Amino acid sequence: SGLQHKVLRKLRRGQIPISAELDLHGLRVEEARQALSHFLHRCQLEQQQCVRIIHGKGYRSANNQAVLKSKVNHWLRQHDEVLAFCSAQVRHGGTGAAYVLLRRK
Repeated sequence: SGLQHKVLRKLRRGQIPISAELDLHGLRVEEARQALSHFLHRCQLEQQQCVRIIHGKGYRSANNQAVLKSKVNHWLRQHDEVLAFCSAQVRHGGTGAAYVLLRRK
């Protein structure tokens, strides 16, 4: 809330330059949570505006469940640094990745 519709539209379309990315492939849930937390904190300190989180689609996990995808969604909602997030465009990983818009310090 509080974001201009134009900014959200640009985020969904992948039109905001991605300044950093974090790949969580192969990490266990707790490792991924810690990596995400450290990454978001560092990115905010570095004044990053838009970052990409690659969580994967769950093809290598048991029952092809996208465990990290749902966890990342939950974790991003808990971080004050995060203004908005959405699934990435196909060229950037599609539903296996997310664009994250960060609050400026």
